[in-house]
Amino acid sequence: MCPSTVVATMALSGTTDLAGRMLDGRYLLRAPIGTGASGRVYEAHDVKLRRRVAVKVLHEALASDAGFLRRFQTEARVAASLHHPNIVTVHDWGADGDLPYMVLELLEGGSLRSMLDAGTTLTVAQAAHVGRDVARALDYAHRRGIIHRDVKPANLLFDEHGGVRIADFGLARALAEASWTEPAGALFGTARYASPEQALGTQLDARSDIYAFALVMVESVTGTIPFAADTTISMLSVRTQRPLVVDPRLGPLTAVLERCGRVDRDDRYPDAGTLVAALDDAIEALPPPAPLQLVGSRDGSDADPTRVVAEPRAVDSAIGVEGVIDLVDLAEDDAAHYGDSDDDAVRRRTPASALFDQDAWRSTPGVGADPTIAGDAFVVEAERDDPSVAPYEPGNGSVRSEPEVVPEAPLEPRYRGERRLVPYVVAFLVVAAIVGGAIFFANMKSAISGVLVGHYQGLDQAAAAAKAREQGFAVHLVDAHNAAVAGTVFDQVPKPGIKLGKGDALNLSVSLGPAKVQVPAVVGLTEAKAEQLLTSRGFVVSPSPTKVYDNTNKYAAGIVIHSPSDGQYLLPKSPVTFTVSLGHAPVQIPSSLQGVPYAQAKAQLANLSFNVVRAADQNSETIPAGDVKFVSPTGTQPYKSAVTVVVSKGPVYVAIPPVAGKGIDAACRAITNLGLQCSGSNYTPGATVKYSTPAAGKLVRLHTVVTLVF
Repeated sequence: MCPSTVVATMALSGTTDLAGRMLDGRYLLRAPIGTGASGRVYEAHDVKLRRRVAVKVLHEALASDAGFLRRFQTEARVAASLHHPNIVTVHDWGADGDLPYMVLELLEGGSLRSMLDAGTTLTVAQAAHVGRDVARALDYAHRRGIIHRDVKPANLLFDEHGGVRIADFGLARALAEASWTEPAGALFGTARYASPEQALGTQLDARSDIYAFALVMVESVTGTIPFAADTTISMLSVRTQRPLVVDPRLGPLTAVLERCGRVDRDDRYPDAGTLVAALDDAIEALPPPAPLQLVGSRDGSDADPTRVVAEPRAVDSAIGVEGVIDLVDLAEDDAAHYGDSDDDAVRRRTPASALFDQDAWRSTPGVGADPTIAGDAFVVEAERDDPSVAPYEPGNGSVRSEPEVVPEAPLEPRYRGERRLVPYVVAFLVVAAIVGGAIFFANMKSAISGVLVGHYQGLDQAAAAAKAREQGFAVHLVDAHNAAVAGTVFDQVPKPGIKLGKGDALNLSVSLGPAKVQVPAVVGLTEAKAEQLLTSRGFVVSPSPTKVYDNTNKYAAGIVIHSPSDGQYLLPKSPVTFTVSLGHAPVQIPSSLQGVPYAQAKAQLANLSFNVVRAADQNSETIPAGDVKFVSPTGTQPYKSAVTVVVSKGPVYVAIPPVAGKGIDAACRAITNLGLQCSGSNYTPGATVKYSTPAAGKLVRLHTVVTLVF
């Protein structure tokens, strides 16, 4: 660990070194492996299960904040309910005296942050594969209504095999409501990966995580965070005005990440599932990735399983998977039993000025909220016995546990007149017994002298009917749709083995073949959702749909724009095809913009829908001031991508230095040091300069020849 990191760690940590201490008689803390603003992480030994784990002990200031612990218990339950191969697993939590702690799986491959800090970047192929796993994890969480809110390199952890996991779901939400103040630099660290909507303080949704994902992926390959600036305010300001422009060296990832990094969230991928599909396409165009160069705890680096690196530019303390999870409650309260809640009191506790909208995930459009996972329902279950929790009142968001009392129905009155019905009831029973006996004996006779019903299922309709008639049965055919081959018998009444008399009815159900199913409309859906919908209806979807550019700008890339079978009725397992948009076709940047006035060049580029960015003007010896010196990039570029224009400031002018009275050597040095050329006239050895042409003080362009007169 570098000295600066050690100093930052000492400044942030308010937790003493607890190495060697046994927590709750189960977790033996061996050595600290990471420290952040929210606490310290130790490599530990679980003596009960005999396994190595990571234990995070909370900072004393957070441990004493009852509001934070209550909120984090809720968020930690949500995090613990996430079971995905690319999400860090939460094992246990507890409190040993005044030391709240949390037990996580131990990941020894370090984090992407530690890898970048060590000077190691990913190749494009490595970034594509790591990014796809991260996007899969985000898609899994988003479909359950959970937004991460702080995707960054410190929260992408690796196991010893190079598998990536996302850490710290829920901590950003909990810390936003903590009364404890984070160290200086914390906001800047989080803001480095904040989306434009985070910078503006508006409500967040899943597409905010997609934006942060793009920044992280660019940094993982280039080693540089996009939109870097001297101050947080300037960085966030630029981010709300300009889309992400990705270095073309990222190859197939360039277009994918640029779409993730657009200012308007509606222009990004609609969900992480669509992003996964886009990354799949990019991976097909890339070579296989080389193994990752991990920077983990085994090689002596500061590899924290929750990766809490204390440094001025990153608030990794704000995203460690920390908090309090009651495993007893978790065992009793399965995630499927958690109900949704809309606790207005919690919303009122959220500061309006907070950078992160802590309740955005409750009603975020475009994110599939899972009604089995909701934040405040956990609070009700966890705090049912807490005297600080208000009792149930209609509308206060609590859960009413009293059983519903159903009053018994009143007894009907009895009337004396009922006795008069007794003779009639007796007569009815006698008649019924006589009729029933006659039917019984008739059936007995038929059963003794009848014919056994054969097995007709699977036979052709004509063959089955002929066979039944030969046995003396009256055949009735009933047509119905069935999966059996059309024209064959798929059911019969009575079943085989029953005896029927001559002339008794035998019903045979004849298949009309499978019923046709209406093809659902898929135009406007993502490719993945369209395939899922069609498959669920029993259709066979082409594995390689047609993909075309859509220059109408009606459909973004990855959206179905045409399906010829929409609304038709087809048989199950019929093939169905559709056409997917590639977005607008790339556009050619004009090659004749050099030397054109800036206003004219800007208008040409804007007409082609490019986003024109004017860089700092530069001097030019050949291009007049105000005209375009050059544009970047050139050639064919994605539609609506950014184009940088550099405008000429004209040539550089310098003043002729005073050289009168100087010798030829000194005079020529003074002239050539300014970028001018030196020449002499009437020079004799030892002579001094009388004057220069042009004269001293006159402004001339670079490389002008100055004649010295002796």
